Amino acid sequence: MNARHTESRALILGGTQGVGLAIAKRLMAEGCEHVVITGRDADKGKRAADEIGATFVQADLEDVAGTIDTVDRAAEIMGRVDTLVVAGALTDRGTILDTTPELFDRILKINTQSPFFALQRVAQRAREAGHKAACVNILTINIHGGQSFLAPYAASKSALALITKNAASVLAKDHIRVNGINVGWMETPGEAEVQKKFHGGDDDWAQKAAEGRPMGKLVQPDSVAGLTAYLLSDDAGVMTGALIDFDQVVPGMYPE
Repeated sequence: MNARHTESRALILGGTQGVGLAIAKRLMAEGCEHVVITGRDADKGKRAADEIGATFVQADLEDVAGTIDTVDRAAEIMGRVDTLVVAGALTDRGTILDTTPELFDRILKINTQSPFFALQRVAQRAREAGHKAACVNILTINIHGGQSFLAPYAASKSALALITKNAASVLAKDHIRVNGINVGWMETPGEAEVQKKFHGGDDDWAQKAAEGRPMGKLVQPDSVAGLTAYLLSDDAGVMTGALIDFDQVVPGMYPE
């Protein structure tokens, strides 16, 4: 495995399962000096951290002030935070006709506000200390429009996509790079819960879903982890402000 992260100290928000955990494992495999993963479930987080040799910090992205404190705590644990991944998100369903203000506000706090202020704090600390940094926001292919029942989720991630580009431009002179990945339908434990809760999915939901995809499978977290590790590394050079579509369905194309 490439050892390009031997000097990295990474904070992964939402890193106890799914794509966040896959990214943590990938960074560790590439020699990352220290990884802090966060999540709401303490038991799950501690098990995940022990599994890969990381440090777990309990945190809830719905608590914006707490998220800022989490950045400071991670910096205290590791000495600095020079690598940030925002992998946590809320995907509760809602359309333009039935989304409540309470649901909209909650999704924005988790998917947009906390990532914004986490990036802000990482950037502030990096500038003060005079070291470079890199961030990857895990976004969604739904920023291109999305499905009817993903209206608030798509809106929150679209806002984070704009934040990604805006921050990338502002922070480039400080050698702080910010990129985003627009992930398509992905097979994760969190998605399994969503499918069962909102769509009546059963234990073989992923197999059924895969059968309807062009390449016969869903996006896999390990694949996204590989791209994320690249974007966070010096191999990505000056690449910043990029929003990469990571899917098998091309936006704007229609079935023939």
